[in-house]
Amino acid sequence: MPLDPHAKFPNRRAYVVKMRSDAKGDAFVGRVENIVTGRQQEFASGRELLDSIARDLATCADESSDEAALLSHRVPESTGS
Repeated sequence: MPLDPHAKFPNRRAYVVKMRSDAKGDAFVGRVENIVTGRQQEFASGRELLDSIARDLATCADESSDEAALLSHRVPESTGS
């Protein structure tokens, strides 16, 4: 799937990766944290790190879909003259 070259980089998709002090090239261990939500997940391999980010991105997409659905069903407020 080609990515849109004009896509923005929303803060909701920003992460901090913290490696344990004893982590090495063959022992990729640490924690990933979403900057906006504060959700944290520990990982013990590069695969787990990528899986954690993928799950968080899926959650982000689900939340965006839920919010869009709520907004589309919103009843307009009356102006009450």
